[in-house]
Amino acid sequence: MEVQLTNRQQHILWATVRHYIATAEPVGSKALLEEYNLGVSSATIRNAMGVLEKAGLLYQPHTSAGRVPSDSGYRIYVDQLITPSDTLARKVEETLQTRLNWEDRGLENLLQGAAQILATLSGCISLITLPQNVSALLRHLQLVQIEAGRVMLIVVTDSYETHSALLDLPPKSKDAQPDPELIDRELQIVSNFLNSQLRGRSLVEVANLNWSDLDREFQHYGEYLKNSLAEFSRRSLTPGVTQIMVRGMAEVLRQPEFSQLQQVQTIIQLLEEEQEQLWRLIFEENETEEVGKPRVTVRIGAENPLEPIRNCSLISSTYRRGSAQVGSVGVLGPTRLDYEGAIALVAAAAEYLSETFSDLNPS
Repeated sequence: MEVQLTNRQQHILWATVRHYIATAEPVGSKALLEEYNLGVSSATIRNAMGVLEKAGLLYQPHTSAGRVPSDSGYRIYVDQLITPSDTLARKVEETLQTRLNWEDRGLENLLQGAAQILATLSGCISLITLPQNVSALLRHLQLVQIEAGRVMLIVVTDSYETHSALLDLPPKSKDAQPDPELIDRELQIVSNFLNSQLRGRSLVEVANLNWSDLDREFQHYGEYLKNSLAEFSRRSLTPGVTQIMVRGMAEVLRQPEFSQLQQVQTIIQLLEEEQEQLWRLIFEENETEEVGKPRVTVRIGAENPLEPIRNCSLISSTYRRGSAQVGSVGVLGPTRLDYEGAIALVAAAAEYLSETFSDLNPS
């Protein structure tokens, strides 16, 4: 249920979150009255905080304590009450451009350097996935029917490596009996179309093809092949696809939220031993995302599906090579983090890496 807040309640929620982020101490009306120009009395602030608590946006950890934001309170704060810092974003881009040079350092060292800078500036754990398909570009693709409804996909990359996979083709209609010769001809036409569109490019760019260039009678292949080929590329063309650069454990361990050893151990286990789960979470394909304008995803507390980080916030985005998403960049910290700064940091890092990878020579 959507919560409707007055301007005053929004202002008091904003001040409460800001104060808690800065101090890690439950917030009372007196602290807000002294440190923020709210223009109202302490009693009015207490009443507003009571309303916010009833709405599930604040809660009291102890009956005699002040209030702290809930996950829902942080969500409204992020979605409605803040604007990411353009100044910090520019600083991050300048820092990355000044300190990093992939031609001198190599791609893996570049990502390690970017991860360390991101961790240092955010005070969080930084996460950067190794790029997918940076060198695996398409040389030839063929769809070959092997039996009714079953097709073999054969892909040859620019390094002459051959990969294959079996795919199930959807029927044109429930009643139609497939004509093997007709399907062979259709698969050849579709193969020719894909080769003309994708040769010299990453196979994941199939998600961005304009299928209207293909004759209408073959377009039923479009949606199916778009998903199948992208999944094939993720699974087959990239060794070590789940590897993630992780930096900043020392920074985040200074936060009071991570004072309990058991919680730290579960996070470390996730980062070291269960990276595939984390990789799937932070590498989200978003086909509506504008090229050059990375979308930043903010998952707060219980919004995270992985149990070890359900008391954390995960802020992530993807970086591109041309129009293809090839990797992701993010920060992981307590829910009590500087969202304005962290969102700006992640967006700037994603844009920098996109520009860097797009400038790489595909040959």
